[in-house]
Amino acid sequence: MSRRALSRRTLMAGTAAAAATAGLTGCLQNPSPGGSGGGAVNRYTEGDVPGSGTVTILGAFGGQEQEAFEASLAAFQKESGITIQYTPDQDFTTTIQQRVGAGDAPDIALFPQPGGLFDLAENVTPIDVFLDYDQLNSTLIPGFLDSARLQGRVMGAPMRMACKSLIWYPKAAYDAAGYSTSPATMQELIGIGDQIKASGITPWSDTWGSDQATGWVGTDWIEEYMLRVHGPDVYDDWTSHRIPFNDERVVQVFDLVGELLKTEGNVLGGVDTMINTPFSEAPLPLFENPPRAMLVRQGNFVTGFFPEDVLANIDTEVGVYAMPTWEGGFEGQPILGGGDLAALFNLNDDSAKVMAFLTSDKFGAEWAKAGGWLSPHKTFPQENYADETTRSIAKIASEAAVFRYDGSDLMPNAVGGGTFWTNMVEWLQGTKTSQQACDAIEASWPA
Repeated sequence: MSRRALSRRTLMAGTAAAAATAGLTGCLQNPSPGGSGGGAVNRYTEGDVPGSGTVTILGAFGGQEQEAFEASLAAFQKESGITIQYTPDQDFTTTIQQRVGAGDAPDIALFPQPGGLFDLAENVTPIDVFLDYDQLNSTLIPGFLDSARLQGRVMGAPMRMACKSLIWYPKAAYDAAGYSTSPATMQELIGIGDQIKASGITPWSDTWGSDQATGWVGTDWIEEYMLRVHGPDVYDDWTSHRIPFNDERVVQVFDLVGELLKTEGNVLGGVDTMINTPFSEAPLPLFENPPRAMLVRQGNFVTGFFPEDVLANIDTEVGVYAMPTWEGGFEGQPILGGGDLAALFNLNDDSAKVMAFLTSDKFGAEWAKAGGWLSPHKTFPQENYADETTRSIAKIASEAAVFRYDGSDLMPNAVGGGTFWTNMVEWLQGTKTSQQACDAIEASWPA
């Protein structure tokens, strides 16, 4: 999904402890003394600012997610003696801006997208001031901290992840047909699709309907291919507009995705069905008897749209594997995804301790057991997850060579939540070529 436009403000620390660090920009790794980025950082030392015994957190998730989140904090609160007050807000993006603007920021905020964090970066304490950057980075899936980096400083750390680069299939029918569950390349996966089509079943189910956001599913396809065909460095240049949106490499990716999605018989129902069917219904044809399609590319959250009987027996009903690499492209296994980034507004002994726990591989066991949560740490004990399917997804993510945040969430809102979506629809419908769609999106990029 998209978000508000990035703000490229000069970094300033939100507290006295961080103020001396504001002038350090441009380093690409750990800016702490002895780290690979070099340069001195005014590190926070316990005792500099005593805490009050209470730490406030503002986030976007409520309901069962809030219950699981609070359960994951219970033991820490008892052991540390720190009381954590969590406030959920469905209009988090607006509320956090209002509260920070009014001088009423929470101690910690949990940002569902990097852009909102960057917009408020001048009020946030960079994590290298109070966390052990190298230790944290060593346990995280590679590349995760890059999603929170602005002008050389990492402004937040992940406490939850979403994994998008997944291929789902109906286990019994797929296995009975003998199709590979570990294709090494996208070319091999496309070949499996050809085998499925030859058997009389449509290989892919892919639906994009999402009201005003129709088209976002298509942006994910482009992002997945950009990572695989051209690698994370070019991906970063593209999402940050260091190369134009209509760069020949981007146009090439549109053409490659088009070969898969627009070829007759590859996607159930064709273009009209894709555009007019809610994205949440994409997996349903896989679970008909017999299946009307065999493959769905979607993130781990798609399990929330599985039929109840399938969800109740997910390990036997559903299979999942990583969307593979591109032969001739980036050699490592990339993962596209998202996550909630914890950021610190008020630095003191208590809030620093909460941040250290919240962003560590020690957090989340209770949430993992409840379901619907993935740790961004490759060192998180996978036995904490409630089912084998989730453990498989966690293993896919933990073994990834590199993680990259959803590209449309990194782009200005006018693009990532606007012209990228709308031009994907026009491109799919054939009213614009790959070149024309990319030209139009480039022309819309804010100055």
